[in-house]
Amino acid sequence: MTSHFFLLGTHLTQERLSWIDECLKFFFVKLYPETLRHHVKLKETVFTFLITGDALYSLYEPEIQQVWEKILLLPSVRIICDRQELDLRGISVERLKMKYPDQVIDHNSMSLNGQTSFWRDVVKIARQHEQPVPSTIAYLQHESPYMHRSALSAVQCLTAALEVQADIELYAYLDGVHNGHIGQSPTEFDNIGKGLEDLADLAFKRNLHCHMLACGRCAAARGYSTWDDGEGVVISTCTIKPFKIRNLNEMIARFDRNHLILGENVASVQLGKKRQPITLAGSDKGHAPPVTILITRFPYGTEHAFGALSFAVACAYNGILTRVIFIEDGVYTLVGTHQLGKDTQYFNLQEVIDVVAGSENLQLYVFQPSLQRRGISKNKEMTAVLDIGIAELGQLFFNPPQGVLANHQRILFF
Repeated sequence: MTSHFFLLGTHLTQERLSWIDECLKFFFVKLYPETLRHHVKLKETVFTFLITGDALYSLYEPEIQQVWEKILLLPSVRIICDRQELDLRGISVERLKMKYPDQVIDHNSMSLNGQTSFWRDVVKIARQHEQPVPSTIAYLQHESPYMHRSALSAVQCLTAALEVQADIELYAYLDGVHNGHIGQSPTEFDNIGKGLEDLADLAFKRNLHCHMLACGRCAAARGYSTWDDGEGVVISTCTIKPFKIRNLNEMIARFDRNHLILGENVASVQLGKKRQPITLAGSDKGHAPPVTILITRFPYGTEHAFGALSFAVACAYNGILTRVIFIEDGVYTLVGTHQLGKDTQYFNLQEVIDVVAGSENLQLYVFQPSLQRRGISKNKEMTAVLDIGIAELGQLFFNPPQGVLANHQRILFF
């Protein structure tokens, strides 16, 4: 039996937790039905939920707590809470912990500074999924600092990774590029720029590798000036020294490797041993972990949907098996016929989908229960996006894709 984890940090809705619950039921009922027998006791945790930030409120809110109770009734599921974030919010998980004392954990491991650290627990779980040492732990950051607490989470996570002698990498995408801006001087918050510089210095002192890459397209759109040194190296005077602005493909090239990539809302699913030793058509990168990108937000209110689709296309172009699933509010991307004025430079996501449909290594899906929940239907002309239900979603999550030799799958929430 392999183990899997979800790392969740933003507001966790009843809808999201419900479809996660259904996926877990699919896993146990369809793939491991023997574990549902009362006399079968699993020795190891199969699913670990690492909960921090605003996602902690879901453990306290009555309606969502009911879904958690359903999940905790499944075999060998546990929840690890961020104690410091619980204390900050003044909320308690005692009610849930009293019912499931061995499964709901609200205390954290000790870090090297003598304080408890949720991120030490995260790294510990991640290392159970690791490739042989020396290991690497990376963090995908696509939110700006100070407005979003996830920037501090990135620093804390990578600090914990260095404590266990892991190499570290930071991938800055969308507004995440702001985390590396030079001259940050907040008065009420931890200085994220200095925190990243300290990480690079600490990695150097410990003889560990540290890479911090920012997407060039996202940086240029946000006014980060760069210049070419004449030898193909792009340099920016807007960023701290460890931060490197590069083409997105250079960032995606790091995804070829088998290390764990964490983030504010991610999951890692261990793939079983029954994999066909056949590389993907037109690719020699069968060892790269497949990527499943969940587009969960409205198509035009933010850059998240477009950014997620662009990220997926880049992964597929680099030979990584990539699945895009429009789910939750992301399904509005496929509703109706989207139209733009002749002179606008804005993007039409439906046109983008039409252009990339059929790309090698790229698969597009829409989660039908999300459409049904909203009383809407998919544009019939969007035939490249396949309809799926909970069974198909479970298969995409837990069945090893043919031709992929990696030991885990990366699931990224946008």
